[in-house]
Amino acid sequence: MPAKNDGPEAGSPTKSEQTRALILETAMRMFQERGYDKTTMRAIATEAGVSVGNAYYYFAGKEHLIQGFYDRIAAEHQVAVREVLDRETDLEARLAGVLTAWLDIAKPYHEFAVQFFKNAADPDSPLSPFSPESEHAREQAISVHREVLAGSKSKVAPELRDVLPELMWLSQMGLVLYWVFDRTEGRERSYRLARRGARLTARGVALARFRVLRPLVLEVHELFTDFLPGMTKALPDPGARAHRDETG
Repeated sequence: MPAKNDGPEAGSPTKSEQTRALILETAMRMFQERGYDKTTMRAIATEAGVSVGNAYYYFAGKEHLIQGFYDRIAAEHQVAVREVLDRETDLEARLAGVLTAWLDIAKPYHEFAVQFFKNAADPDSPLSPFSPESEHAREQAISVHREVLAGSKSKVAPELRDVLPELMWLSQMGLVLYWVFDRTEGRERSYRLARRGARLTARGVALARFRVLRPLVLEVHELFTDFLPGMTKALPDPGARAHRDETG
């Protein structure tokens, strides 16, 4: 007689995962219908059929719901790019495929993105793609660009292998910003920008193999990591450096 299995089937979501997904889906729909600012956690909980305490158990606030949205988009994107990354070795084709795949996934959320962009644009907001709260989704996105570069036939100098994926992700953020404001049918101009941006990036990577241009690439990356919120590394104390110069 086979053993009785009372647990969930392998791979099936648990009740907790289902509840979390329900709250997230409800919030996304209400944000689209009512707007981000006008939607409360209490309203989300009521619409989802859960208690307010239960909603706060899974998401500490509306900002955390957006983080759940970021994480879901990033996870869906990693799945969507598999076909092009498994098929293509040309850097331009790989990058164009990755960028257009993101536009395909984000298409249903365009109006929603427009609504909460004013919150995400605030550098102090946890909704910012550069915020500490967005780190997980940001790292997932950068990891895709690492794979884009690593699996291409383009030759990359060792000192640029970690630098270029971050710059490629920053260019994707520029595309996202344009997409938010794009009002063309089917966001056609955003797709054109993605393809042309991929071509320009591929040319830039090809030129960066020349030793004379590598310092420029590194300097551009250093500029972003020194000043852009979310990418800033620990910087040396300028006072301590001045003291060393005086005493050295």
